[in-house]
Amino acid sequence: MTPNRGIASFLGAALLAAWATNAAAQAQVKYVKYEAAGATSWGILENDTTIQAISGAPWAGGKPTGRRVKVAEVRFLAPAEAKKVIAAGLNYKSHIGQATPAKYVGLFAKFPTSLTGHDQPIVYPADATNLHYEAEICVVIGKKASNITEAQVKDHVFGVTPCNDVSERNWQRDDLQWFRAKAADTFGPMGPALVTNVDYTKLKLIGRHNGQVVQETTTDLLIFDIDNIVSYTSRYITLEPGDVIFTGTPGTTHAMKPGDTFEVEVVGVGTLRNKVVAAPRGTNQ
Repeated sequence: MTPNRGIASFLGAALLAAWATNAAAQAQVKYVKYEAAGATSWGILENDTTIQAISGAPWAGGKPTGRRVKVAEVRFLAPAEAKKVIAAGLNYKSHIGQATPAKYVGLFAKFPTSLTGHDQPIVYPADATNLHYEAEICVVIGKKASNITEAQVKDHVFGVTPCNDVSERNWQRDDLQWFRAKAADTFGPMGPALVTNVDYTKLKLIGRHNGQVVQETTTDLLIFDIDNIVSYTSRYITLEPGDVIFTGTPGTTHAMKPGDTFEVEVVGVGTLRNKVVAAPRGTNQ
């Protein structure tokens, strides 16, 4: 082999290895948080039937443990470890109608205890009368963010997942704050998987009420895009790994009742499904 040919072969192999490494780094991974045998764990959703357990939260360096569990044997939890849950309101033109868009994104807070997982019940409180769905896309923060620019946001977002900003419209209208209207227990379903390396500027969102499509949009129609929402939020509060941001719902929403099922599909990411159940008799919830 001539020296030039040897160098060319070496460089070709090096470039191929670099490409393979970069491709692997950019591959989408579906992380799930779940409960099995009384213990809470994180894992990688390998396929529709199998989860590979990892040693901790994925943004904190959780590694495969070699243990696998069956999807049928777990209870899905919200794929986050939120200290803060922030939500954007009135963020699709289809949702605000003829109203003039705001000059900056309108934000409100939900509580971490509002979060729940895929296939877990949405509890219809005993004194609620007008409970609506809101199909949305959530982002989960993977790196501490304080006063970051829009250009820096992608380095701080760990992944995306479908979510549902469940809302009691009468409480939302009548109460001083949206304390119970938006943040009651189970009013923040999300999951099943938190998916990495997703281009969240080009996602399709679909909401289905009892199997019928009732909401449909794409993220390029957001009034304030995800980079703007995260950057703006970080001006005022420090976002920490595991925190959650809801990004807004499209179109017109309608009431759900106990027995209904609502699905949120983010094409290429996954489908969240939850059934509405009445609060147990004799409770104040």
